[in-house]
Amino acid sequence: MPTHTQAHSRGSTQAGRAVAIVADVMAFVIALWILLYLLDANQGNTLVDFIHDVATWLAGWSYDLFTFSRAWVQVVVGYGIAAVAYLVIGHAVAGRLYRH
Repeated sequence: MPTHTQAHSRGSTQAGRAVAIVADVMAFVIALWILLYLLDANQGNTLVDFIHDVATWLAGWSYDLFTFSRAWVQVVVGYGIAAVAYLVIGHAVAGRLYRH
């Protein structure tokens, strides 16, 4: 039978893993939209439209932080900031959970 400390450690590890996975998925969706945009994917396609909507929702806070005259730079930087932030913050939280 595991001790209280072992059970707590296992729970923290699982929580940390879950946080890291969520952060990775969020960043992946945003990166996928950037790639689809750069490859000029058909925005009339249902999957492309769905990825765009989710990425826009996830990056809504960062998209207009900076403005650029070229649309592709705006997309890469605006969405990229959110993707990097989710990875850094998510993995920092996950690391703290792993240590507890």
